[in-house]
Amino acid sequence: MIRKLWISLGAILALSTSSKAQVTQEQITGSPSLNTITTAVPFLLIAPDTRAGAMGDVGVATSPDANSSHWNPAKTSFVDNDFGVSLSYTPWLRKLVGDISLSYLSFYKKVDKNQSFGGSLRYFTLGDIQFTNQFGQNTIQFRPNEFSLSINYSRRLAKKLSGGLGLRYINSNLTGGVNVQGSATKAGKAVGVDLSVYYENDDIKLGDRDAEFAWGATISNIGNKMSYSTTAQRDFIPINLRVGPRYTVQLDDYNEISLSIDFNKLLVPTPPIYARDSTGLPLFDAEGNLLVLTGSDPNRGIATGMFGSFTDAPGVPIYDTDGNPILNTDGTVQIDPGSKFKEEMREFTVGVGAEYWYDKQFAVRGGYFWEHELKGNRKYFTLGAGISYTKFNLDFSYLIPAYFGNNTQRSPLENTVRFTLAVYFDKLKSADPATSTSN
Repeated sequence: MIRKLWISLGAILALSTSSKAQVTQEQITGSPSLNTITTAVPFLLIAPDTRAGAMGDVGVATSPDANSSHWNPAKTSFVDNDFGVSLSYTPWLRKLVGDISLSYLSFYKKVDKNQSFGGSLRYFTLGDIQFTNQFGQNTIQFRPNEFSLSINYSRRLAKKLSGGLGLRYINSNLTGGVNVQGSATKAGKAVGVDLSVYYENDDIKLGDRDAEFAWGATISNIGNKMSYSTTAQRDFIPINLRVGPRYTVQLDDYNEISLSIDFNKLLVPTPPIYARDSTGLPLFDAEGNLLVLTGSDPNRGIATGMFGSFTDAPGVPIYDTDGNPILNTDGTVQIDPGSKFKEEMREFTVGVGAEYWYDKQFAVRGGYFWEHELKGNRKYFTLGAGISYTKFNLDFSYLIPAYFGNNTQRSPLENTVRFTLAVYFDKLKSADPATSTSN
């Protein structure tokens, strides 16, 4: 019996040394690899207004207001007032730099009971920066800045459904035209389109209480790639899908509470995993491009980049014990089963927000925003309050980073505050908003 046991152990040892075992990248490193998606002009994704900033950055289906141009232009067809304008200011990343800020001006105007138009101006400044040459000598001092100018149109498609269309011009001047490594630079420019839909049903009940259900969906910033020089590679702007519902309950004549959820996904290519040699240096193809080990080449067109963003996650390659990727019979790299789908799911961010109103005059808000640690790791709680007096709304919000488990690194978003002042005019009379359409 002892002899048979030794023979069996010897056979197992011989088998393990003659054939290479399969291990995944996750098993080698102890965790999946960081693979954050980056784009040009990320300032377009910052929540620009205080109300949404206090509710976990949700807004695709919240009740319509003067800031709907950013979250869902289709909502303005359901707004009660004839005209509204909002001005917001956000000191940004003050833990890193003291003079970065985002300013936002937004408005809407009802054309009739079924139509509205609106627009917004967003300005992001990165503060004063001293540029130097390759020898460390000062050249120019410049204040990099980015801005976008938007116009949008919304129309009721049915009594409870509306659609919206927006057009946005984007300008990003980060270098002031200085030469970088012998190449002239320029301001990046792009044009983007927003497509949105909004549904609102206020004919429902929760027990004996009046309630309202709404949902919205928006694809924003569908536009051309951006470059800052004639020689640099062009980058995607942040084409973003946002969907989510809202549920509002009228507790009594004075108290109302709402719960909203937003799901977001960038519709741009996921960075692939590039091939490397035994020393860790990158490998190149015959044309001098980085050789893709697994995933898809990110240098794609707008349409293929958008639709391919749902299936282009590289997943986790399988390596042998020598650290070499194991190939399939067709020459492609073997992928850990299920890892591509898991990575695609990690690319969604989630925001949850609640809002309480007392007598339509005083509001308290709270929320939570979550992003996977391998895709950016933004996790934070938000709080805020608002006061509505006659035609004026004044709102304030505050951001609190969430630290879980071993994540103790201080967040640059810590203590972010936002301020918003909005003005509304000419309350419209209640009427059937879509006399020529049906549910």
